[in-house]
Amino acid sequence: NEAAFPRAGRCSDQMKLWDQMKLSLLRQGVSVFSPSSSYAWKSYKPLKELLFFCVSVSPQLYEYPIDPPGSELPFLRNPDILVGQNDLTALSYLHEPAVLHNLKVRFLESNHIYTYCGIVLVAINPYEQLPIYEQDVIYAYSGQNMGDMDPHIFAVAEEAYTQMAREEKNQSIIVSGESGAGKTVSAKYAMRFFATVGGSASETNIEAKVLASSPIMEAIGNAKTTRNDNSSRFGKYIQIGFDKRYHIIGANMRTYLLEKSRVVFQAEDERNYHIFYQLCASSSLPEFKDLGLTCAEDFFYTSQGGDTSIDGMDDADDFEKTRHAFTLLGVKESHQMTIFRIIAAILHLGNLKIQGERDGEVCSVSSEDEHLSSFCSLLGVEHSQMQHWLCHRKLVTTAETYVKSMSLHQVVNARNALAKHIYAQLFNWIVQHVNKALHTTVKQHSFIGVLDIYGFETFEVNSFEQFCINYANEKLQQQFNSHVFKLEQEEYMKEGIPWTLIDFYDNQPCIDLIEAKLGILDLLDEECKVPKGTDQNWAQKLYDRHAASQHFQKPRMSNTSFIVLHFADKVEYQSEGFLEKNRDTVYEEQINILKASQVKRMVADLFQEEKDAVPATAVAKRAPQINVRSAKPAFKAANKEHRKTVGHQFRNSLQLLMETLNATTPHYVRCIKPNDEKLPFKFDPKRAVQQLRACGVLQTIRISAAGFPSRWSYPDFFNRYRVLMNKRDLSKNDKRQICQTLLEDLIKDPDQFHFGRTKIFFRAGQVAYLEKLRADKFRAATIMIQKTVRGWLQRARYQRLRRANLALQRYARGHLARRLFQHLRRTRAAIILQKQYRMLRMRRAFLRVRSATLTIQAFARGMFVRRIYHQMLMEHKATILQKYARGWLARARFRRAQAAAVVLQCHWRRLRARRQLQALRIEARSVQHLKKLNIGMENKVVQLQRKVDEQNKENKLLNEQLSMLTSAHSSEVEKLKKELQQYQRTQQGDGKQLLSLQEETERLRMELERAHGEREVLEDSHGKERDLLRKVPLSRICDLEEENALLKQEKEELNSRILCQSEGRKNLEENTQMKKELEEERSRYQNLVKEYASLEQRYDNLRDEMTIFKQTLGHRRNSSNQSSLESDSNNPSICTSEIGDTEDVIQQVEEIGMEKAAMDMTLFLKLQKRVRELELERKKLQAQLEKKEQESKKSQAREQDEAPQQELESENKKLKNELNELRKAIADHATQNNSSNDVQDSYNLLLNQLKLANEELEVRKEEVLILRSQIMKAAQQKETGENMTEDWGYLNEDGELGLAYQGLKQVARLLEAQLQDQRREHEEEMEALKNQVDLMQEELEKQQQAFLQTLQLSPEVQVEFGLQQEITRLTNENLDLKELLEKLEKNEKKLKKQLKIYMKKVQDFEVERRPHEQNMQVAVQRKEKDFQGMLEYYKEDEPLLIRNLITDLKPQAVSATVPCLPAYILYMCIRHADYINDDQKVHSLLTSTINGIKKVLKKHQDDFEMTSFWLANTCRLLHCLKQYSGEEGFMTQNTAKQNEHCLKNFDLTEYRQVLGHLSIQIYQQLINIAEGILQPMIVSAVLENESIQGLSIVKPVSYRKYSSNAVTLNTFHSIMCDQGLDPEIIQQVFKQLFYMINAITLNNLLLRKDVCSWSTGMQLRFNISQLEEWLHGKNLQQSGAAQTLEPLIQAAQLLQLKKKTSEDAEAICSLCTSLTTQQIVKILTLYTPVNEFEERVTVAFIRNIQVNLKEFKSSLNMDQTGLWKNQYTVTNGC
Repeated sequence: NEAAFPRAGRCSDQMKLWDQMKLSLLRQGVSVFSPSSSYAWKSYKPLKELLFFCVSVSPQLYEYPIDPPGSELPFLRNPDILVGQNDLTALSYLHEPAVLHNLKVRFLESNHIYTYCGIVLVAINPYEQLPIYEQDVIYAYSGQNMGDMDPHIFAVAEEAYTQMAREEKNQSIIVSGESGAGKTVSAKYAMRFFATVGGSASETNIEAKVLASSPIMEAIGNAKTTRNDNSSRFGKYIQIGFDKRYHIIGANMRTYLLEKSRVVFQAEDERNYHIFYQLCASSSLPEFKDLGLTCAEDFFYTSQGGDTSIDGMDDADDFEKTRHAFTLLGVKESHQMTIFRIIAAILHLGNLKIQGERDGEVCSVSSEDEHLSSFCSLLGVEHSQMQHWLCHRKLVTTAETYVKSMSLHQVVNARNALAKHIYAQLFNWIVQHVNKALHTTVKQHSFIGVLDIYGFETFEVNSFEQFCINYANEKLQQQFNSHVFKLEQEEYMKEGIPWTLIDFYDNQPCIDLIEAKLGILDLLDEECKVPKGTDQNWAQKLYDRHAASQHFQKPRMSNTSFIVLHFADKVEYQSEGFLEKNRDTVYEEQINILKASQVKRMVADLFQEEKDAVPATAVAKRAPQINVRSAKPAFKAANKEHRKTVGHQFRNSLQLLMETLNATTPHYVRCIKPNDEKLPFKFDPKRAVQQLRACGVLQTIRISAAGFPSRWSYPDFFNRYRVLMNKRDLSKNDKRQICQTLLEDLIKDPDQFHFGRTKIFFRAGQVAYLEKLRADKFRAATIMIQKTVRGWLQRARYQRLRRANLALQRYARGHLARRLFQHLRRTRAAIILQKQYRMLRMRRAFLRVRSATLTIQAFARGMFVRRIYHQMLMEHKATILQKYARGWLARARFRRAQAAAVVLQCHWRRLRARRQLQALRIEARSVQHLKKLNIGMENKVVQLQRKVDEQNKENKLLNEQLSMLTSAHSSEVEKLKKELQQYQRTQQGDGKQLLSLQEETERLRMELERAHGEREVLEDSHGKERDLLRKVPLSRICDLEEENALLKQEKEELNSRILCQSEGRKNLEENTQMKKELEEERSRYQNLVKEYASLEQRYDNLRDEMTIFKQTLGHRRNSSNQSSLESDSNNPSICTSEIGDTEDVIQQVEEIGMEKAAMDMTLFLKLQKRVRELELERKKLQAQLEKKEQESKKSQAREQDEAPQQELESENKKLKNELNELRKAIADHATQNNSSNDVQDSYNLLLNQLKLANEELEVRKEEVLILRSQIMKAAQQKETGENMTEDWGYLNEDGELGLAYQGLKQVARLLEAQLQDQRREHEEEMEALKNQVDLMQEELEKQQQAFLQTLQLSPEVQVEFGLQQEITRLTNENLDLKELLEKLEKNEKKLKKQLKIYMKKVQDFEVERRPHEQNMQVAVQRKEKDFQGMLEYYKEDEPLLIRNLITDLKPQAVSATVPCLPAYILYMCIRHADYINDDQKVHSLLTSTINGIKKVLKKHQDDFEMTSFWLANTCRLLHCLKQYSGEEGFMTQNTAKQNEHCLKNFDLTEYRQVLGHLSIQIYQQLINIAEGILQPMIVSAVLENESIQGLSIVKPVSYRKYSSNAVTLNTFHSIMCDQGLDPEIIQQVFKQLFYMINAITLNNLLLRKDVCSWSTGMQLRFNISQLEEWLHGKNLQQSGAAQTLEPLIQAAQLLQLKKKTSEDAEAICSLCTSLTTQQIVKILTLYTPVNEFEERVTVAFIRNIQVNLKEFKSSLNMDQTGLWKNQYTVTNGC
């Protein structure tokens, strides 16, 4: 076994078998590792003759061999497929060189600093800032499993946070490593993750305070060392508290072993704590003038290390951050100044000049020492006392007290001890106040602790600090070993694997050596109590006591040192200084002086007794299951007898820490320092090996490798090694059985693998053996493929040669045949040419003769035919003229009669219908009537009620759940109904207005066509008259001349009369007459519109009634009313007269609620009975109505017999009036056109019209005389047959009775046809309603059957089935409503377009009609109004205006109006205020508008529609203010009329800026809302690998997700377009959204190892093409949104490209221009083969890519917050 200790009971024959396997692998040329003095381990491929060499491991490099004892074979190297694994336990060969090589490959070649080692995260310090800690990376790891993403500190933090929430157990993250390995930074990033993910729910901003504690602790606890520029010189354990909702509520910090000696001493190239240098760098500030500080080089305590600056660190800037952190944590300004005064006093204390006397036996400090004065003044102590007691000490005996002078060495030590003590107390005070600031009164539910503690240390000179640090690491290592062992055991037990105990290193003996009774610490404390104890005496006691211990050694060449064998290494400690550091002696007299400080109360508080001090635990909340106490010992007075030693305090705090860690679930982070030069991405293998041994990573591998280190799930193993299986095995369905059969065939030793419940467990080396078999299989297949391909190539070459030979022969023979054919063809062609030429000459002669003959015949026949044609044409035209004239007159009479008949019928029917409706309502509401109807139903109701009660008792649980679902559904349905009704009302109003406009347009169009027809008829008659005048004989001409003379006389008489009348009176009368006619036409039109509206309302009522009835049946499902539903649902239709009553009842039922209505069966049955009775009554009334209509037809026939006489008389009078008006028009036209040149032509035209009218009148008289005899006969027959008394023989003087009678008959027929059409429509509606009822009955039966089936199931299944049914029904209803809404929106758009077209046609018609009306002199000219574009309002109405236009306005309310209507109204109000020069009004209105918009947006901060609506209105108002501002830059495209509307008095530039900023804020809110809606859909819709539509038979699962994504984008686009948002802003919005889609998808692709494959690339390209098609469909190609997807497109192409040769690398570099180098390398590194034809990308290829691109410091993740939020600009123009 390459990496494990031998299991207990491992037999020797298994070891031999393993050695034989290794030898077989070595003979096949497997690479191995050998020790190297410079590289620790080196890889090579051994030669066959060197296979059996013996490898001796150097003890300096490898003191704890992991390989089995006695194995002398070299360590095998893992296969290439396992090199670079992100989890070290996944390696097939688990040993130190393999681990080291894997870390090196990941760190140097892939730039991955994190690697898993089981449950441990190994973090290598890169010594440069990497772009892997941004906010989007935190969100990417949030909610992900630890193994799904790349190794990261965020993954460990997320695992701890998830386990805390899932298991409700406290967690700990233990970060360890040596100085400079990156412990503090890792802990800081973990806390940042918790602050981001578990942000506080309140407004206390506690997460910012937690993060703010880091700069404070770094300033007072970190310093520069030779190994690290920012080394933490103390250990800390931070507990972050969470509430029940897992939000951060507070934190608490415990510190361990502050390095106080650094305050007074620093080695070369090291510094003191950062706070000293920060304060010196900021000493020039005004508030620090009285501190007396200069640069750090002037003070002894800060200049011992040499250079006082650090490259890349600004002490002054860091000091500002520290002060800001103090302020954020609530430290008062006065306390901050006191802290800085104490720190400055420590610096002055170090610069005291101590003067020695008597060879250094007596010392003194000058009273004029400026540093002493500064020290005393800063701390507020007495100068003389401090001067005295710095050089003297008090000795107390039983008899008296002595004051003794101290030597120079003692004074220096006392001064340094005082400085260390002051700083330690200040450090503790700051920690206490940080904990107070992080304290909360909310009860803590759980916590996550982050332990940032020093790692194992070994130097050339090791003292008391290193001893304590290594002691703490021994304790942590013991806890780590037990935890890892426990997890391994739990894994085996969970999978059902036989478990055998594993031997592993236990460091309990070493811990006992240190902390047990009479151990090292006990002996140290005992020696400290001895009055004259020394370090040498203590060392001698250690030699005497522990010489026999296996973990203790005495150096050969020293009597003051001792060696401890720790778990990581053996360390030699120098005993010098142990006692002094353990005592931590401070003289009591100096402390008493500081306690007496009266100037600064805080200074005195630092040195109070423990009973007066505030313990650190006062600010920490205890977890329910752990007793958490402070790790910091409270300070006691400087009493040597009673004061605890440092070692004792550290042991107690460490014991408390271990209790806390054992009560939590630990997570481990091991930080590794790659080199001592602090160079970025440089890896020193020797230093790395030392740290891997020290931090316990190899111990984890030992425990893991002792059992089964390699583990494969069954699907992964099957997919990987299916090539080794037989076809017979592959045909089975059980993959576990297939895998078991394969392994039993391939691996003979059954102990080398075990089958778990979900995984297969392998011992070390078995996976490599399987990989070798798989490679052999592929190699054999490759040879077979090569053989086959080469044979195919040779056969193809032979076939090509054969085909070429045949082709040459074919072409040669063809050439000879073509030559022979050409000769034969030419010979035949010559003969044909001769034949054709002779034939052509003869044919031309024949055709000439034939043509001449046909010409003569044609002319002769044409002459005769034209004569006949002209005669027929004249007769036909005369007939047509007569037909059109008679038809026009008949239609005019018919329309008048029809209109009158329709009006009378409408009034009469409406009167009768109202009376019947009132009677029915009275009867329906009467109680007696309802009682009669309900007789016989009470018994049935009682029986049914009984059944309902019994079934309700049996199914109580089911009914309660169904009632809950029903109530939820009813509320949703009611909401949708209200929205639909509101939408239908708006649509109905628009539809009525549109219908009226369409009818008006149609009427105008018909009049225009009729006018054109009359004009054409007149022109034709004029032309005919002219032709007739040319052909009439002379006698006719004489008659016409006489008639012309008479007409001239009449004309003169009429002219004389007309000249007497005034022009105004004539025009007034004509206008009056035209207005009367127009009013009559309008009244007729209104009557028709009302009749149509009533019919439409009746249809709508029936449809709504049917909908309500359908919903009633659909929602009121109960087993107790099945029979009643089946019997009463046959006739669900209700007539219009009963709509009021039934709607009232149904509305009452709906208001009560669906749950109560389902239980109240009595009300339901009454409603059903009422509906059925009303239906019967409706049928009876319908029959009565038909009878009355028949009677009314008979009465109308009688009235029509009397009507012809009156109609003919009125028609005769109208004709006479028209004749007189025509004569007047002739005369007026003649008088007005006397001065014109075309007087005679117009007069002739009118004369011809008059003649035509006279001729038509004569023709009608003749027709009337002909019909007269027929009417008399019919009258006589009617008198004899029916005893009629009416006289039909009466004729008026013009004889037009017959024509009128025919017109009335046609009117009667039309009315009858209309009634029949109405009856037919009514029957069709009834049939449709009956069909709907049948469908509903079928649906009800199905529901009843389903309900009966559910009753037979168990209650749990019934609940699940009911929920599924309800969800399905709700989904279908929602889809139907969405489809209906889309249809209505489409219809609305179509109607709007048609309305625009009709309006345009009406305008064109008016333009065309205007000249014609001017010629006819009947047009009424309308004076155009000059609109000012202003809106006046009163000052007191301003709140009402703002409320109606902004606060309470809903976007749906103005959706059908002009887009951005509120903005236009507000601008008109501003224009009016500008017009009246009221500056207060303008200021008040604009301020209220801006505040109102902000209020609305704050209220609807998650409403996309509302935000888009106000973005459009804000931009529109800003456009108006710019366009009409009067500035020339905004008026370039204005018209003259628009320039008149510019503002005159006010300059609103400042308000334009405010509106511009407001529009930017609204735009950002719109983007945030859209991103919040889209973000959960992006990864599942774009990245997840599903079946591509069109390539698979099965519909893809994510297609619905993608369709929902497209629906969301469609919704966004339609909302913004409907609300009139500028196209530029719409394009920018979608550009931003598509960038977000690209960024989120690419970030997930870069952070997930399971999606980087060829199939994912295929899926990505398909999904991106769908997005591009969507952009093309919405005409957004110019927005640049498609270009933002370019990185994602290139990533998809990268996954599909070939990745082997250098040409492939060049192609990738030239193609992936939008991806950074780190992104390309990351994708190639994560590329995982899924299918057999894929291969993993080699490390050499990735290195080739890096060399070609020559870029390493590029960002990994994309910023998904977008690029254009600050580029938003408001476009100009309206």
